[in-house]
Amino acid sequence: MGKKAVVVIDMLNDFITGSLKCERAEKIIPNLKKLLETARKYSIPVIYANDAHYEEDFEVVRRWGKHALKGTVGAQVIPELKPDKKDYIVEKRTYSAFFETGLDILLRSLGVESLILTGIHTNICVRHTAADAFFRGYEIIVPKDGVEAFTEKEHEDGLKYLEYVYGAKIKTIDEVIKDIK
Repeated sequence: MGKKAVVVIDMLNDFITGSLKCERAEKIIPNLKKLLETARKYSIPVIYANDAHYEEDFEVVRRWGKHALKGTVGAQVIPELKPDKKDYIVEKRTYSAFFETGLDILLRSLGVESLILTGIHTNICVRHTAADAFFRGYEIIVPKDGVEAFTEKEHEDGLKYLEYVYGAKIKTIDEVIKDIK
């Protein structure tokens, strides 16, 4: 297991309190705060992968409606998880944090080999990011209490899929923190 990075996926105003609110996401915020504080303390890179859509994007037009539009308050990280000045922010326009974003080159330049994927949605953006990470050779770690979805079933199905198909190591936030220390 090589150098790690924490990837925080879509913990944005529109997904936590706005137009595509996920009621269940609130419960992972304290866990993510604890993980991010630990990662920063031990010089583990923290990367925010944030939707920053244009109104013409497929996700907006064909599926979810207006959400996380680039430059709006809805596309900003929630105040509780505000990025630190040393953190990285990658804007994405699809489910995957890798697709046409520059995330891979950033990770490689940082020497990262293992990704700790957090945020929402376990079965959508986390899953698609994990797929692209897997195909690029990264080890995948997913804290089950650091990701969420609209329903318990979607969350659990997402975790099972990540573990079975991509070999993701499913842990708790406390186990991930212990591994960092």
